[in-house]
Amino acid sequence: MNTKQSFYIGIDLGGTTIKTGICDGDGELLAVYEGPTEADKRAEGVLQNIELYVRELVSRAGCSWEQIAGVGAGIPGFLDFQQGLVKASPNLGWRNVAVKEILEARLGKTVKIDNDANAAALGEVWGGAGAGISNVVCYTLGTGVGGGIIVKNSLCQGFNGMGGEIGHLNVVPDSEAIACGCGKKGCLETVASATGIIYMAKEAVIRGEQTSLAAIREITAKDVLDEAKAGDPAAVQIVDRAAKYLGKSMALLSVVTNPQRFVVGGGVAKAGSYLLDQIDRYFREYALENARENVDIVPAVLGNNAGVVGAAGLHLFG
Repeated sequence: MNTKQSFYIGIDLGGTTIKTGICDGDGELLAVYEGPTEADKRAEGVLQNIELYVRELVSRAGCSWEQIAGVGAGIPGFLDFQQGLVKASPNLGWRNVAVKEILEARLGKTVKIDNDANAAALGEVWGGAGAGISNVVCYTLGTGVGGGIIVKNSLCQGFNGMGGEIGHLNVVPDSEAIACGCGKKGCLETVASATGIIYMAKEAVIRGEQTSLAAIREITAKDVLDEAKAGDPAAVQIVDRAAKYLGKSMALLSVVTNPQRFVVGGGVAKAGSYLLDQIDRYFREYALENARENVDIVPAVLGNNAGVVGAAGLHLFG
């Protein structure tokens, strides 16, 4: 390993696991190390674990501590990016935790923080499916719908951190809308997340629709997607609805940020081209011609490593 080369540490802080990674200046992930979050130890204990895991990562990677140019952390919740403060993180039970200040004191390195969805998006732009493209919008279709918007190689965070909250775009008409976990109705998340897809499947069963989903005791989003691929009418309709509003949301964003590429990741996106082709069709239908020209929709490629890569990249793209 080049002893003069600089490296960047990324931290993906989850409710159960802390994942750390080390990247070079080109976004290549060189090594990872992870351990339990132990959220019951409160913020002090979790931040102590982060320090231990980061130091172990650097030791295993075979580089010197002096070569670490910066540390970034992707954290779930509502953050004050400028102050480096976690204002509220329900997954961790944190309120007003000065993560930047505490980690800088522990590690002796400059620390930047961002929310986990933004970090994952940045990871795909720096070292994944959006590499080399300066205007990208990333979707993460999981339990919720996360997102990140990159404009001219910079994250769009907004003045108080709400930029890129794609899952809460109001795209579902009032006549179809249900309540979202955010307290509003009509959010994209209610129809395009794993939670939303499962809800729609259960409703179809309750209504007595003829569907193979009725035979499944605990329906998952994967079940719905698999049954849709097999031609089950109810499942096909559910996936079509999710794709419709994903495509519509992309059409809206196309005239706001005018991205060259949409990157779609997360567990739901593992359905692959079956889902992406439908999203693309609706995007083309809803989007203005000039806003859809030469724009593509592609799958994410970094998987679970997107968060650590993006967190490491905060020092170059933040």
